[in-house]
Amino acid sequence: MSGDHAHAPFTGKAWLAGAAGLAAVATIAGFSVARSVTRRGATEDPYAAENFDALDADRSYVVTTPDGVPLAVREVGPADAPLTVVFAHGFCLSMGAFHFQRVRLSREWGAQARMVFYDQRGHGKSGAASPDTYTLTQLGKDLETVLQVAAPRGSIVLVGHSMGGMTVLSHARQYPEHYGTRITGAALISSAAAGVSRSLLGEILKNPALQAVRFTARSAPTLVHHGRAVTRSLIGPILAAASYGDAKVSPSVVAFSQKMMYDTPIPTLVEFLHALEVHDESAALPTLATIPTLIACGDHDLLTPVERSREMAAALPHSELLVVGGAGHLVQLEKPESINEGLVRLVKRSSPGKLARLAGGWRERVRRHG
Repeated sequence: MSGDHAHAPFTGKAWLAGAAGLAAVATIAGFSVARSVTRRGATEDPYAAENFDALDADRSYVVTTPDGVPLAVREVGPADAPLTVVFAHGFCLSMGAFHFQRVRLSREWGAQARMVFYDQRGHGKSGAASPDTYTLTQLGKDLETVLQVAAPRGSIVLVGHSMGGMTVLSHARQYPEHYGTRITGAALISSAAAGVSRSLLGEILKNPALQAVRFTARSAPTLVHHGRAVTRSLIGPILAAASYGDAKVSPSVVAFSQKMMYDTPIPTLVEFLHALEVHDESAALPTLATIPTLIACGDHDLLTPVERSREMAAALPHSELLVVGGAGHLVQLEKPESINEGLVRLVKRSSPGKLARLAGGWRERVRRHG
């Protein structure tokens, strides 16, 4: 954060340079998915009637962090279930990103598990905070606060997608004493322990326009709203293009995810982009190595490429590496059954009675789903 003073002011020249830079990135990402979705008719949409607001009907409450940020929480399943599965969503999304997991897994687990979902600070229905707190370290602390309130007793399995996976890693680094005791399993979906800057996201992070927006968001926050539409026009299409790998993805699913992205406040977007740029939670891997893990990724993920998942899986002896064929970054929305099945396997492996048997070593399994 100390280099903020070196960032260029919020100028038209920066916007022009930024637009050119992101145009190049767009060429890398491609817009074939977006164009295909536009051509497809609504009659071909399997989720045209899907209620993507189902989470809003679940039990809801607010968890307030020590620095006063209200985090919106939803939960489904018996309050006294022996296991709690906690979901942390990714960058520019909200808890709704786990819609298909909530629908399917609540039926799969029944009374045996309670699922807890929450919006990260600055996202969804949760409150905004000081830009200085938009860091992965703080997100790990927020997760601990959620666990203290929402799951004070019983076993816990953590599930994180993208930045949510990095949140789990941050939590493991800061609170290793919980792993192998109360936290008995973890899933890292479309995520990375480090090296995000070596992907398409790294090209986005180098963009002068985004540096200018970040400078303005900190030095003159009231002015950033003037560049709101331009910022979204720059970053939105890139995130959308990288989200899905299959041209046959449901238009309703695409619209749902794009709404989450475009509803994200600009300060949240630019600050957490910087947090991703400096992200390195490799120190958390030895802690996660003590429990069963699921490492899942789409093989068409441009933001957190499959190589990052392979690196994590290689460091985690009790891991299952799940590579989902044809899927992009939002694999849990695009190919939900593959992810749901992986989570069901993870929970079975994470039951306390199985931890002792895993001590002898779990042989990594690699599964490909077309």
